[in-house]
Amino acid sequence: MAEMMSPQTREKAEILALEGLTWLAGQEEGLGRFLDQSGITAQDLRENAGSPEMGMAVLDFLLANEDLMLGFCESAGLGPKAVHLAHHHMNGAG
Repeated sequence: MAEMMSPQTREKAEILALEGLTWLAGQEEGLGRFLDQSGITAQDLRENAGSPEMGMAVLDFLLANEDLMLGFCESAGLGPKAVHLAHHHMNGAG
């Protein structure tokens, strides 16, 4: 698997989170699990898809669901470390 450059900025982390959400939207089971576990409604998701808060919710979800995180990483050509770093940057620690 080719390792994509890990997010180095908050903006890149937000893009990775949005890519994660886009990938989840294509995974029927994954999107359902995300909505169930996060308590977010489909309407909230549509209205706030690009917000930093939704990005954090997506990253939190992926980190808590290794099978989905690994599937996303494989499809995006990146390693799990990239998701951890994106979460770190979105959390204001980067």
